[in-house]
Amino acid sequence: MATVPGGDAVKGLAIQAAGWILVLLGLAALVLPGPGLLALFAGMALLATQYRWAERRLSPVKNAALRTAADSVASWPRICASLVGVVALVATGIVWGLRPPVPGWWPIADRWWLLGGWGAGSTLIFSGLVAGAMVVYSYLNFRGSGQDGASKDQLGP
Repeated sequence: MATVPGGDAVKGLAIQAAGWILVLLGLAALVLPGPGLLALFAGMALLATQYRWAERRLSPVKNAALRTAADSVASWPRICASLVGVVALVATGIVWGLRPPVPGWWPIADRWWLLGGWGAGSTLIFSGLVAGAMVVYSYLNFRGSGQDGASKDQLGP
């Protein structure tokens, strides 16, 4: 099989770009709706294939993500709160996309009401679906494991 000249450089550049984009999105999603630690971990994992410094910092990010996942399903009130958050994100995305009429209490120009339409709404829906999948994953892998940050598989027999 023939190799493309510069193919490895292009592949490395694409991995770096994707890694940095995921890191930036993950950092933003730590304070905005979305799976922040998941995106941050994915970005760091990609960067770890290219940079030694990222490889050294990957373990703490992974441990924080696992600990957060385990904590999110540590009790039924936390599970319920997570599910309410998921439903709220999806519902907000649907309302945002449908753009209901501007309410009378809206204090600024009508054109600023739910700016973005389905573009913004679909990102909220996607974030809610990813968050829901993470709740299910966390429940299946961490609920009843007895240790924070360790899945049933990581605990061994």
